[in-house]
Amino acid sequence: MIVGFSTKMGLFPMHTIAVDAHTVAPPPISAFISTTLMNVGFVAIFRTYSLMAHTSILPWMNQILLWCGILSIFVSTVYILKVDHLKRMFAYSSLEHMGLTAIGLASGGIGYFAAILHMVLHSFVKASVFYQIDQVHRVFNTYILSKTGSYFNKNTVGALVMLLVFISITAMPPSGMFVSEFLIFRSLFESHQIMALIFILLLLTMIIWALGKNIFSMLFIPPIETNDKINVVISPWESATQFVLLSFAIYLGLNPPAIFVNLIQEAIKNLPV
Repeated sequence: MIVGFSTKMGLFPMHTIAVDAHTVAPPPISAFISTTLMNVGFVAIFRTYSLMAHTSILPWMNQILLWCGILSIFVSTVYILKVDHLKRMFAYSSLEHMGLTAIGLASGGIGYFAAILHMVLHSFVKASVFYQIDQVHRVFNTYILSKTGSYFNKNTVGALVMLLVFISITAMPPSGMFVSEFLIFRSLFESHQIMALIFILLLLTMIIWALGKNIFSMLFIPPIETNDKINVVISPWESATQFVLLSFAIYLGLNPPAIFVNLIQEAIKNLPV
């Protein structure tokens, strides 16, 4: 189940399929992959896990999920440190967050709740970023990061979206994903996976640095190559839906409504405490 549905969830070991699909697909399709398709993969794995959670193979399942999660974050870190393709960079970012979700599920306790919350918040954030990437491509006519720059001067409102995306995707307050990641880390600590927690935090630190370097370079540093023939004007209203999606991610993380919390608790009520 892990091997089969990791193709949909974008989780190690079959993560390369989702990453390659992101690279060649139009941005709206990439948004679909990072939201609906990955969520379907997670639901399939989660349902299988729930069915077998009260059997003797639970510790074995947890070990498989934990290692898949750690290796997903490790692979994501290695590639984000050297990637020069905007969509591919965020595809590996999705791999990182799928790894965190698997780790939350494997850790148990509050990790069950955190895993589902993380999937929901990730969907809102990644939908917004891939819609914004379409605007980036129209401005620079490329997805190559080294050929972009000074995006704040070319599309100020879109650049603000990208800045908010960076804060959200790296789980910095007030990002709602800060809450879900903190709960995942707490579940690791409570399950006595201290070495795994330290290793994951080191990897996430490198990911934050790499994402910051690439995104801030695109936003503020002039490009090495300029194409004066491209002069696209983007309407600020095109970014309105992205602000709405990011606002939902913040709201659901920091102040989740009772009906939303109850839905998650209903989904995990049959899992072992």
